[in-house]
Amino acid sequence: MITAISPIDGRYASKVSELTECFSEYALLKNRVKVEIVWLIALCTEPAITECRSLTHDEEQVLRQIIADFTPDEAEKIKKIEAITNHDVKAVEYYLKEQIAGTSLDDIAEFIHFACTSEDINNLSHALMLQDGLTVLVPQQQKIVTELSKLAAEFKAIPMLARTHGQTASPTTIGKELAVFAQRLQKQSDKIDAIELLGKLNGAVGHFNAHTSAYPDVDWIKLSKKVIEAELNLKQNLFTTQIEPHDYMAELFDTLARWNTILLDFNRDIWTYISMGYFGQKTVKGEVGSSTMPHKVNPIDFENSEGNCGLANAIYHHLATKLPISRLQRDLTDSTVLRNMGVGFGYSMIAYKSTLKGLGKLKLNEQTLAKDLDNVWEIMAEPIQTVMRKAGVEKPYEKLKELTRGQTIDQETIRNFVDGLELEPTDKQRLLDMTPANYTGIASKIVDLLD
Repeated sequence: MITAISPIDGRYASKVSELTECFSEYALLKNRVKVEIVWLIALCTEPAITECRSLTHDEEQVLRQIIADFTPDEAEKIKKIEAITNHDVKAVEYYLKEQIAGTSLDDIAEFIHFACTSEDINNLSHALMLQDGLTVLVPQQQKIVTELSKLAAEFKAIPMLARTHGQTASPTTIGKELAVFAQRLQKQSDKIDAIELLGKLNGAVGHFNAHTSAYPDVDWIKLSKKVIEAELNLKQNLFTTQIEPHDYMAELFDTLARWNTILLDFNRDIWTYISMGYFGQKTVKGEVGSSTMPHKVNPIDFENSEGNCGLANAIYHHLATKLPISRLQRDLTDSTVLRNMGVGFGYSMIAYKSTLKGLGKLKLNEQTLAKDLDNVWEIMAEPIQTVMRKAGVEKPYEKLKELTRGQTIDQETIRNFVDGLELEPTDKQRLLDMTPANYTGIASKIVDLLD
C-alpha cells in the first residue's frame, strides 16, 4: 500500500504476503478463537465436570466449524466488541457466546473461557503464530542452504586466492568457502528445529486456583496437557506465573538472529567477491544499475538482504532480551512487544528472498580468479618452509621471510629457491609442481563431507 508507514506493508508487501496469515491481527484473533474452542471441547470431555455436558458429534463439528470459517470479516466483529469492552480477549469470549446463541450449545455458554486468565489464551495463540510462521520462514532458510550446497559442489575444485586480514593468503576453493556458510547455516537450522514451543493453561498465577475451586477432583494438569499437546501440538509448561515465561521464545529469537547474522556475513563476503570480479552478475533486460553510470550492475540483492537481516535482528534481539523479564507474577510489557514478532519474521523473509535472487544472478569469472592466483607466487612460501622444517633445514621460516616479505616474487624466483634446497627428491618435485592454483589442500574433499 502506497500510504503504509512500514515498508513491510508497503514496498515489500508482496514479499511477505505468506506471513499475514501467521502474524496479523486477524491471525491472532483466529488463534484465540481456536484456543477458546478446543478448551471448551476438552471441558466437555471431562466426566467430572457434569455441568459442562458431553457434546454430540454434530455439536462438536459446529464448534470446530467456527474455527474453519473464521475470516477477516469475523475478526472485525470481535474488534467491534473490543471497542466496547476495551479488552481484546474478553471480546473473543463474547463473540463466541454470540456464535452459539440460540443453538443447542446455549446451555454451556458460560464454560467458554472457564477458569482462564487472558494469558492462558494469549500465550497459546502466540505459540501457534510462531508455529505457523516457522512453517513459512524455515523453507526459505532451507532454500538458501540448498542453493549454497549446490554451488559448493559445483565449484568445489575452482581455486581462489584467500585473504586473511584483507591480505593474500593460502589459496582455497570457491566451493569450500560456500560450503562453510552452508554448514554454518544448517547448524543453526537444526537448533531452530529442536526448540520446543511451550504453552500454559493453568490460570491466573499458574497453579489452577480457579479450576480447583469449582472442580477439585479433576486432573487439571492432564486435561490442560491434552489441549496443549494433543490439540495444539505444543509442549506443556507447568512452571509458570500468570504468563508462560517466554524463555523458549528468547531461545528461538536468538537462534533466528544468529542464522541471520551468518547470512549477513555471507552477503558481505559475496559482495566483496563481486567487487573483486570473482563473480559477475547476469543482467536483466530493462534493469538500471545506476541513474548516471550506464555500465553498472550493482549487487543490490545482497545489499538489500544485509540491511534487512540487520533490521530483523534488531527486533529479534529486543524480543529475546525483553520477553523473559516480567515483574513478579506478571506485568503487561510483553503484550505490546509480542505484537512485533511478525516484524522480525517479515524483515527476515525479505532478506532471504533477496539473497536467493542474488544467488540466481551469479556467474563465476574463472579468468579473474586464475589471474589473481598467478600474481601471488609469494604465497608458496608457506608450503616450502613447511617442507624445509620436515627436512630439518635450519631457520626455514626466516629464510622464506627474507626471500618473500614485501618483495615481488614470480614463478622463476620460487623455482630457483626450491632447486637450491637439499630435500628428498619426491618432496622437492612436489614443491616444483605446486602452483598457487593447485595449492588448495583437501578443500574439495571437505566440500564432499558437507551434510
